[in-house]
Amino acid sequence: MSCAKLLREAGHDVALVSEEGLSGVEDEILISACKSEKRVLVTLDLDFGNPLLFKPSLYEGIVVIRLPSHPTLLDFTKAIKILIAGLKKEKIRGELWIVHHGRIRIFQEE
Repeated sequence: MSCAKLLREAGHDVALVSEEGLSGVEDEILISACKSEKRVLVTLDLDFGNPLLFKPSLYEGIVVIRLPSHPTLLDFTKAIKILIAGLKKEKIRGELWIVHHGRIRIFQEE
């Protein structure tokens, strides 16, 4: 089952980069599109995990999924299920979440 399908089945409005015609664009263009559409960015791109480059409070939310070096579909599925569980408990607006090793770390801005 695809990660987008899992999120959609959990009631989340999901738009894929490919569906939006944003495949391969620069990070700044992608995050700007998310901001203008008021969407949370869920990504494997570790650059978005740098709060000095992308200040979380400026966006609807940033989720960086960190997977093992040779991830399986099961690794992706587990990470998305952890994210879905976290979204049921917490609000992500303006925050950076790192999903890694079966948990969510939330970056706290100072």
